[in-house]
Order: sequence, then structure tokens, then C-alpha cells
Amino acid sequence: MQKLEEFSEQIRATFDARTAARDQALAQARMLTRQCSQAIRAVHRGEAETMQEHLTEAGKLADTLRTSLRAYPDLYYAGYTQDALKEYVEANVTCALIQGQPLPGPDELQAEHATYLNGLAEVVGELRRRCLDILRHGYSDEAERLLTLMDDIYAVLVTMDYPDAITNGLRRQTDIARSIIEKTRGDITFSLRGGHLAEAIARLSAQLGSEDAPSGPELARFGDVEE
Repeated sequence: MQKLEEFSEQIRATFDARTAARDQALAQARMLTRQCSQAIRAVHRGEAETMQEHLTEAGKLADTLRTSLRAYPDLYYAGYTQDALKEYVEANVTCALIQGQPLPGPDELQAEHATYLNGLAEVVGELRRRCLDILRHGYSDEAERLLTLMDDIYAVLVTMDYPDAITNGLRRQTDIARSIIEKTRGDITFSLRGGHLAEAIARLSAQLGSEDAPSGPELARFGDVEE
């Protein structure tokens, strides 16, 4: 059975190589996800320099991940690999939109189309987070701008009516995005109305204050009494 032994050695060598590639990819995917998370955290804090450092490092990790799995397409398209690359899309798009920069596309990010769309769907949640941070200090046009971006993203996602096997579960992500947008629109509307109410109360208070204030002759009489 010498032939069988040779075959088994060949198979074992192949499995060893695939296992090593898989283990390496898992480690790189974890590091990529971590860098993306830190980039998003930095942009929410207004730390542009730190954000860029993490995005740069994430770009290097994404390139390494794609290169190392070039010989193993099945590992490249595995869930953990595409999930990490989805986080890369989310981080880059979130940072760009919050900073008012052009939207990076799938070619620029070297992302599969389904992965790009799923990353785009998760951006909606980060934009809501940014809106809430803004609304803590009162209504702002910036919150309206971000809500418009959220609507634009949803308008594209909802047209991708394809099986989940093609879009990697995009339908569910789209439903979640719609729910997030509805809540955010309600929060912004409530904040806007609250702002209008506060302005109306301030105007009324100022008007009543001016009406109650003593006139010139009254002030003169007060002065006579004191004298």
C-alpha cells in the first residue's frame, strides 16, 4: 500500500497548509476588527489623527488577509473573513460620512459587493449614535444631514431584493436599518419641537419681563421716595 501512504502524505500536507492559513486568517480577522472598532471610536470622539492611524493599520491588515487567502478561496469567503472585511467597510464609510468626506466605494475598499452592502447597513447604526451625541446638546442641522445620509443608504439597500444566499443576509440588515432610521427621525423631531418650545417660552418670558418692568416716570417716583 505504498501508493496509499503517498496519497495520505499529500493530503496531510495540504491539510496542514490549509489549517495554518486558517489560523493565520482568524488572527488577522480579529486584529482587523479591533482596529476598525478603535477607528470608529476615535471618530465619535473627534480624534481625527487617531482615527486615521487605526484606519491605516486596518487597511494593511485587510490587504494581508486578502493576499494570504488568495490560494484558498473557500477560506476567503468564509464567514469570519467576510465579517472582518465588513467591519473594514463599516469603519471607512462611517469615518468618511461623519467627517463630510466622499463615500468610499467597494472598488476602493476592495470589498465584495455583498460584504460592502452589509457594511453599509451597519453604518446606519453608527450614524444614529452620532446623531444622539449631537442631540444631547440640542437640535442641530448636522443631525438632519446624518439622517439624510441614513435615508440615502436605506433607499439603496431596500432595492437589493435578492436571495440571502447572494447578499449574505442583507434583507435582515435592511430591516434593522429601517427600524434605526425611524427611531432616529423620531428623536430628531422631538428635539426640534423641544427647541421650538424653548424659543417660544424664552420670547414669552422676555415679553412679560418687558411689560412688568417699571417705566421712566415710575422709576422717577421711586427715586423721589428714596430721597
